[in-house]
Amino acid sequence: MLNLVVDSIHDETDRIRVFTLCEASGAELPGYLPGAHLDFDLGELGTRSYSLIDWKSSLSTRNYTIAVQREDDGTGGSKAMHRLEAGRAIKVLPPENDFELRDGAAPVLLLAGGIGVTPLISMASALDAQARDFAFHYSARSAGVMGFRERLGQAFPDHMVFHFDDQAPLDLAKLMSAQPPDTQLYICGPKGMIDAAREAAITAGLAEANIHIELFSAPEAQSGDASFEVEIHDTGEVFVIPAGKTIIEVLEEAGKDLMYDCQRGDCGICQTDVISGTPDHRDVVLSEADRAAGKVMQICVSRAKSGRLVLDL
Repeated sequence: MLNLVVDSIHDETDRIRVFTLCEASGAELPGYLPGAHLDFDLGELGTRSYSLIDWKSSLSTRNYTIAVQREDDGTGGSKAMHRLEAGRAIKVLPPENDFELRDGAAPVLLLAGGIGVTPLISMASALDAQARDFAFHYSARSAGVMGFRERLGQAFPDHMVFHFDDQAPLDLAKLMSAQPPDTQLYICGPKGMIDAAREAAITAGLAEANIHIELFSAPEAQSGDASFEVEIHDTGEVFVIPAGKTIIEVLEEAGKDLMYDCQRGDCGICQTDVISGTPDHRDVVLSEADRAAGKVMQICVSRAKSGRLVLDL
């Protein structure tokens, strides 16, 4: 863990608060690449992930910058972050990156929804510094709740396009159909937007391998969720996964050592082979073909349509 100190705080909007963090001794911090995030230890609330923001393609190792949108109906993590004050010490894992910006000459389309803009700012900074071809489309409910709008317009005036749901909503089909077939697409935002953008991109002929995704929040529980059983294939152990808990949560409580990271269904690290049973896929990683085949699943968010899943864990 890194022992960081909140160096400064400012409010970007009524709900978005920006934090600058530094090492208490002033020492250099671990470096990172565009798309990276930090995992914050919030005690009983668990960990929360926030993307690193870089405006100058410097990827500074003297401080880190993140932005947190307060979710009043959330599970408490964002509200705990908003209660932090300058000078407060906080434990943070070193930067990790499940949303890397690929090298290459292909055109790039950055697509942000709401606070999902944060990792794409660092990508835009890097692309601009490299003089690569890119467009940056950013959608929000209204201009008043859109964070970083003025600064983005100043930093990337030839690349930014803003969309507001209460004025002229983003037309995903039109946007995707205008993209060259080799476009590298990076999407970050709520799951509904991601699913719609992904479908529009594939319909327009973009290759699934060129669509890169990150959720900014974990999928919420759905009405009608019921308990189901998970059997570990090698040992025959059976665990009940109740509504409101994930497979990972239940198995970790039972002492199982699992490999995972995002717990949002977008990094793919927890992908597990399905021996039998029917998964209820709630990730944004798998292709439609993989979902239909039902041979793998992301156990951090996905559930079951059958009464029991037998997993290769």
